[in-house]
Amino acid sequence: MTLATMGSSPALDAPAPVGFAEKIWRINWGLVLVLTAIAGVGVLALYSAAGGRFEPWAARHAVRYGSAFVLMLVVALIHPKVWLSLAWPIYIVSVLMLVAVDVIGKIGMGAQRWLVIGPMQIQPSEIAKVAVILVIARYYHGLRREQASQFLYTLPPLMMILVVVGLVMVQPDLGTAMMVLMGGGALLFVAGVRIWMFLAAGIGAVACLPIAWSLMHDYQKKRVLTFLDPDRDPLGAGYHITQSKIAIGSGGMFGKGFLKGTQSSLNFLPEKQTDFIFTTFVEEWGMAGALVLLGLFTLVVIWGFSIAFRSQHHFGRLLALGVTAMLFLYVFINTAMVMGMLPVVGVPLPLVSNGGTALLSVMFACGLLIGVNVYRDAQLPRTR
Repeated sequence: MTLATMGSSPALDAPAPVGFAEKIWRINWGLVLVLTAIAGVGVLALYSAAGGRFEPWAARHAVRYGSAFVLMLVVALIHPKVWLSLAWPIYIVSVLMLVAVDVIGKIGMGAQRWLVIGPMQIQPSEIAKVAVILVIARYYHGLRREQASQFLYTLPPLMMILVVVGLVMVQPDLGTAMMVLMGGGALLFVAGVRIWMFLAAGIGAVACLPIAWSLMHDYQKKRVLTFLDPDRDPLGAGYHITQSKIAIGSGGMFGKGFLKGTQSSLNFLPEKQTDFIFTTFVEEWGMAGALVLLGLFTLVVIWGFSIAFRSQHHFGRLLALGVTAMLFLYVFINTAMVMGMLPVVGVPLPLVSNGGTALLSVMFACGLLIGVNVYRDAQLPRTR
C-alpha cells in the first residue's frame, strides 16, 4: 500500500461544503436579472392589453412575480439531494391532481383543466411539466450509461411521460400534452436513449395518426384544418390566427407605439392577455421589440445549457437540460402558434402571459436550474 493510497479517503476527496455566502455568490444573478426583465415586459404588455390599466392583469402579474421570485431563490438554495428525494412524491402528487381534475375539476372555455382549492384556482398540468423533468432526471441519475441506452430501461420513463400526456389529453389540453411529450423526449435523448428508438416511436406515431384524428374534439380538428388552410374559415376557426397575423404585420419594424395597438384595444384580438400576449406586444413594439424579447429568452436558454454543462453530477445536468428544453418549447410553440406556423394549441408565453400556476411553475423550474449552478460540484447518491 502506497502513502498516497493510505492518505486518501472519500471524506477527504469530497468537496468542502458550500457556505451560505458562497451560495449567494453562486446564484446566477445575470439570469435572475433577465428573468425579471422578461416579467417586466409581461407587466407592460398586460397593462396595455387592459387599455392602460393595472387591473385586472398587470398588477396581479407583478404581485405574482414578486412571490414567485422569493420561491425561486428559496428553491435555488436547497441542496439538490432534497429534490432527488422528493422527485417521486412530487410526480405522484401531480398525477393525482391530474386525476382529480378529470373527476372534480372546474370547467372553463370548453375544457376541464383547473382545481379550485379555497380561493385558489390551480392548473395541475403546469405543475406536471416540472414533475416529469424531476422524476426522469432522478431515474437516469440512478442508471449507468450503458443501461440508459438499453430498450428495457427506456420503458419506465416512457410510461412516466405517457401517463401525464394521457391525463392532460383527457382535459383536453393538446398544447400542454405536446410540451410534456416533446420535453420528455428531449430529456430521454440527452440521457442516452438510442436514435433508433426515436425513429421507431416516430413511425409508430405516424401510423397512429388516423386513430388520434378520430379521438380529437371537433374544435381541435378545426384548428388543425385551419393551420393547413388559414383561409378556409376566416370568421370562424381561422379568426384568431387571422387577427394575430394582421396585428403582427401592422406593427412593422418599430410598432405602432405603446397603448396604440388597434387590434388589441378594439378587441379584435382574442385571448390577448394569455395565448396571444406576444401579438399584443409586437403590434405596439414591432419587430425590434420582438427581437429584444426573443433575445432575452435566448439568453435564458444559453445560460441553461451553460449551467448543465458545468454540473458535476448527472442529476443536475439532466435537471438543467430538462428545464431549459421546457422553457425553449414554451417560447417556440407560443410564438410559432401566433404567427401561424403551428396550430393554435393554447400554450402561454412564460413570464409574460397572465396566469398564476404557469408563472409559479416556471419560476420553480428556474429555481431548480439556478440551484444546479449553486451546487454544481455536489456529490449525490446513485438512487433508483
